[in-house]
Amino acid sequence: MNWVYLLLGALLVVVLWVVAVYNRFIRMVNRAKEAWADIDVQLKRRYDLIPNLLETVKGYAKHESGTFEKVTAARAAAMDAGGVAEKGKAENFLSETLKSLFAVAEAYPDLKANQNFLELQRELSDTENKIQAARRFYNGNVRDLNTSLQSFPNNVIAEFFHFEPREFFELGEREGAAREPVAVKF
Repeated sequence: MNWVYLLLGALLVVVLWVVAVYNRFIRMVNRAKEAWADIDVQLKRRYDLIPNLLETVKGYAKHESGTFEKVTAARAAAMDAGGVAEKGKAENFLSETLKSLFAVAEAYPDLKANQNFLELQRELSDTENKIQAARRFYNGNVRDLNTSLQSFPNNVIAEFFHFEPREFFELGEREGAAREPVAVKF
């Protein structure tokens, strides 16, 4: 009869361990989702600033329509991007087009002194910093989740309950190019 109690006790320990690991995975997945929502909020803030920035620059540089169209198209593509990797590529392209917009603005001293432009420039710089902080927070949560999903014996539970690893959100990743933030200072 003692072996029955030992067997039931061992089974209870295994069940409790599975429940604990499952609940930890749920917490980690929810933290990663929350971190992605933080990134999404900052990207939307960035998207909202761009039309105002374009309008301000247009007032001074009307003949630069090609640059304005590229920024607008890049913004639309970034807003419509789906997965994490696609979003990262679209954001990289948007950053590149914003650099070209600021290069255009460099040629107009009156624009650089415009208070509205300076405020938008400051807000965009602040938003870029917040995006980077949110990206680091998200990637840290994804790293912890993915490590836990791949570690034995957790990987057995992860496989059984179909937990999937998440993708890192990379910005500024171009082969052969150094990482550079969007230049918003004059």
